[in-house]
Amino acid sequence: MSDPITIDDFLAVDIRAGTVTDAQPFPEARRPAIKLWVNFGGELGVKKTSAQITDHYTPDALIGRRVMAVVNFPPRQIGPFMSEVLVLGFPDADGAIVLAAPIGDVPDGSRLA
Repeated sequence: MSDPITIDDFLAVDIRAGTVTDAQPFPEARRPAIKLWVNFGGELGVKKTSAQITDHYTPDALIGRRVMAVVNFPPRQIGPFMSEVLVLGFPDADGAIVLAAPIGDVPDGSRLA
């Protein structure tokens, strides 16, 4: 288990729901990955990221998929690609990432509460 945090620490992390609008292979990545464009609606719009999720997902299967992401990390250069958000997931029994997603119909851009 990690060290305890305060509620203020938690509230500083901005986790939003979004919908994948585009997904493309990322052959330049050091480890197999997919480039994603995620629509967070309204003020945030579409943000891009890369994710090492090729064990469970193909680019075509990701279009329209709901995801959750941290949207207030600074952008990070991943090879030739600038990642603007961090898509969230959990490792399966073999360590491959399974994406976290809201259950139910929430608008793009909804903040985790």
